[in-house]
Amino acid sequence: MNIVTAVTPTSHPKSIIESLNSEKGLPLSEVLSPESINSSLSDIPYRKRYEIYPPEITLWAFLSQVLSPDSSLDAAVSRVIAFHLSQGRKEDISSNTSAYSQARSKLPEQVVSNLTRESAKQMEDSLPESWLWRTMHHLKLVDGSTVSMPDTAENQILYPQPDSQQEGVGFPIARIVAVTSCVTGAVLDFAMGPYAGKKTGEHALLRQIIDAFKSGDVALGDCYYASYFLIALLMKNGVDAIFPMHAARDFDFRKGEKLGEKDHIVKWIKPAKPEWMDQKTYDNAQEEISIREVSITTMIKGFRPKTRVLVTTFLDPTETSKNDLNQLYSYRWWVELDIRSIKATLQMDVLSGKTPEMVRKEIWVHLLAYNMIRKVMIQSALKHNKKPRELSFKGALNVIVSFRDRGILCESDNEIYSVLLKAISRKCVGNRPGRQEPRAVKRRPKSFPRMQKPRKFYYQKVA
Repeated sequence: MNIVTAVTPTSHPKSIIESLNSEKGLPLSEVLSPESINSSLSDIPYRKRYEIYPPEITLWAFLSQVLSPDSSLDAAVSRVIAFHLSQGRKEDISSNTSAYSQARSKLPEQVVSNLTRESAKQMEDSLPESWLWRTMHHLKLVDGSTVSMPDTAENQILYPQPDSQQEGVGFPIARIVAVTSCVTGAVLDFAMGPYAGKKTGEHALLRQIIDAFKSGDVALGDCYYASYFLIALLMKNGVDAIFPMHAARDFDFRKGEKLGEKDHIVKWIKPAKPEWMDQKTYDNAQEEISIREVSITTMIKGFRPKTRVLVTTFLDPTETSKNDLNQLYSYRWWVELDIRSIKATLQMDVLSGKTPEMVRKEIWVHLLAYNMIRKVMIQSALKHNKKPRELSFKGALNVIVSFRDRGILCESDNEIYSVLLKAISRKCVGNRPGRQEPRAVKRRPKSFPRMQKPRKFYYQKVA
């Protein structure tokens, strides 16, 4: 199978990430061609900046901030200057960051979001059938998380800090929900909202991006998503679902249509109209839905058996057995690893945008860079007969950086690029099913006191 046509029919197997984190060029220029960026801009009003920072250069420089250890504006401008010089531009280019900052602020958020979604869609649409569940079903994962941002007045208005934090001491927090591909790990879509308040929960955010699930897909999530209206909406769109039973819902295996031991089909009755739902939507919702509830016990050597009750829309036990459901649900953990790769490895946990617009744009740029790296991992997996989930995201980055530091990445050298893909294919993750890690930190923090009031009051005391 050709690694190019399987992933990106229009690209060539060159060093797609030759200029990642590089002083010689701008990142991902082979994947994000000026043509693709300009096509995204075609339907969006955009006042073109002067020739030093056109849209494609601005976006590439923005990506370099995400992928470089030095994410400052000054470092990004230096990379742009080096790029222009490498292209034969002789006139003096100012190192002042103001022009780049203005160009970045003018870059439409919709451009970055469209490129991110399109990159994931291309990967998902081009997957080999052998990578799909039963050669036809796309498994898609959903989960939520939070991100922090600078304590500015603009951020506080739209993404206020939690009530538990004192004013002037805490930081604005936003809630995010992402849908990722179970096979590739790419982010298919993303929604963001305030941490608390009406219509700010994970369900509300997921409804904004529900179109990420297509007919025939299978949705996997934690127990928070096992609600009547969400499952009914997925079923209406032709999407199957597997979630653990929510703790607030009762179940009784003595009732319903018995399929086996602790395995039955029951009718869920439409609950009362929630506050967030309008009357028309409520009236159009199904009066009842058929749900399969099944108790599954996971046995891992050296650990006590763990039992959970799963709810699913797969009603036929001959087509989807208990073991099938148990195996499918075990894949849900991967979305936790995907979010960790984005927040920890790509350092999206604490953002730097001073305004909500820049915060959202910064998140989309992180997701775009993440998807592009996943794209290279897919090429490596296809060429070396592996699956993307077998490869290490962090290991792939380490290989890329090592090749770059030695200066052996050449855009026109397919032999070097083949070696790069082979090296990435060797960075495999361990097979550790059922692994759980405590949310605890062993390393003790420094013994500085915590800030309990705004910094200005400390200055006043010293004065």
